[in-house]
Amino acid sequence: MTTARRHATLEDVARAAGVSRSTASRVLAESGFASPIARERVRDAADRLGYVPNAAARALVRGAGVRLLVAVAGTSPGVLDDSYLDQVVSTTAQVCAPYGLGVTVAWVPLDQPGQLARLADDRAVAGLVLVNTTEALLDVVPRRLHGRTASIGIGSTAVPSVDIDNGGGTSAIVRHLYAAGRRRIAMVTGPAWLACSRRSVEAYRGLLREAGLPVREVAGDFSAARGRSAAREVLHRWPDTDAIVGISDATALGVIDQLRADGVRVPADVAVTGFDDIPLASVTALTTASHPVRRIAAAAATMVLEQRPAPPTTMFPSSLVLRESA
Repeated sequence: MTTARRHATLEDVARAAGVSRSTASRVLAESGFASPIARERVRDAADRLGYVPNAAARALVRGAGVRLLVAVAGTSPGVLDDSYLDQVVSTTAQVCAPYGLGVTVAWVPLDQPGQLARLADDRAVAGLVLVNTTEALLDVVPRRLHGRTASIGIGSTAVPSVDIDNGGGTSAIVRHLYAAGRRRIAMVTGPAWLACSRRSVEAYRGLLREAGLPVREVAGDFSAARGRSAAREVLHRWPDTDAIVGISDATALGVIDQLRADGVRVPADVAVTGFDDIPLASVTALTTASHPVRRIAAAAATMVLEQRPAPPTTMFPSSLVLRESA
């Protein structure tokens, strides 16, 4: 009687290549830094051992689907035209490549979460990564994909989640503004249906109330266009405002553009901050908070592929990035 040959694991590849497990994983996912020598060793070891990504992924490829679906909730298809989502999708594709899985992306209308069930009913879908997740979206994840779904946003007992600590990043920004002597701090918020927006707003409100300062909010939508109109709205309602916290870098850049067009000096008259630390933020000297989108997306995709036990929610820290705008 012969014993079934044990499949090589990622640990086997790492050991044979003389590198750490995380380095082997980065090389095979073609994501993140590894030296040319390490890359060659890992690939040689994987070929020599006949490595195929873990048993869960092998099962997916054998018939439980051939691609991951990135499902994005939003009020319109315009949600797909976003640099944040570009990073999520490209990173997910890099993580899936060693598993032989493709990636597709689809919009799920905010008022029609049931469309997720129709999209996921396709048996070619091996797993789900949810973006801009709502409770209604979590409720319609097909049972067959429980254990093969991860959320960037809120999660549930059946769906683990990863996200950025917006509250922590926003708190760091507001504390910095207060320490710099700003006392009339307004905020351009984001859509209230998004958990990430709510966390930022709650942090802003909490710190201002703790300091005995007035809360000044105008609604926003993450866009530069709304940032421009919001800048005028803030100064029309509260002409003595000396700082504006943008819910995103795009919003903040729109605010700065309008303030300067109206002859308001940034930061001398009004300090402005964003959130995300997009590439343009460094070029424009925008004070902001970090948002490791690619690390978050990689974590979500890995949860789906490896199907390992995970905490209900994993929060990635956000830190203050100081530049000239505040």
